[in-house]
Amino acid sequence: MAKPNKKGPVRTVLISCQQCKSPIFKYRKGGKGALVKCFIERIVEDMTVKPCHCPGCDQEFARETLIRGTPAYKMIGGKVHMK
Repeated sequence: MAKPNKKGPVRTVLISCQQCKSPIFKYRKGGKGALVKCFIERIVEDMTVKPCHCPGCDQEFARETLIRGTPAYKMIGGKVHMK
C-alpha cells in the first residue's frame, strides 16, 4: 500500500475538543470529508501535554495506531471539532 504524501496538503485546520473547546492541533488536512484520522507527520502545531488527551479536560479524543505503515491518531467519533 502507498504511504501518505509527506508534504501533504496545504490547507490547515484547527482541531479542538468538542467538550471544553480547547485547541488540540493545527493539522494539514486533505479532502473535504470528516476527520477520521490524523497522520502524526502532518501535525503542524501540537498543543497536547499527554498524547491523545485533551489539554483542557484530559478526555481521550483518539487512539494511537499505524495506518498504511505510518504512525497516526485514529479519532474517536464526536470527541473533536474541526474548523
